[in-house]
Amino acid sequence: MFRRTPETVDLEQVQLFDGLSHRQLSTLARLSTTVEVPAGRVIAQQGDAGAEFFMLLDGNVDVLRQGEVIASRGPGAHLGEIALLAARPRTATIVTTTPVRARVASQREFTSMLAAVPELSERLHATMAARLAA
Repeated sequence: MFRRTPETVDLEQVQLFDGLSHRQLSTLARLSTTVEVPAGRVIAQQGDAGAEFFMLLDGNVDVLRQGEVIASRGPGAHLGEIALLAARPRTATIVTTTPVRARVASQREFTSMLAAVPELSERLHATMAARLAA
């Protein structure tokens, strides 16, 4: 039996993971690390190679393209999937606007997440298509 842990409780708030089992959330928690980032930090730079997938737990970020804010994201959002799924440079810059607590998965961990929880791939591809169309 898989019990709720602080890490799985955190991941329950990520919209992408709605409806996943505690076992699946436990796997995702094992494949990611909690980080804390102060306000005003760039956590991903447009044009750079993508190396991480972000799941926001607390705090807010702005998403910028060509230096212009195109979106703001807060707790429950996920970011960074486009560069990892499409094997292309980052499409936007992500800047923390408040202190942020997030779960972060490396490219290798992200790939393991998709293998362990296959329905994530479909959900992430849908998100990627919507974000690229915007």
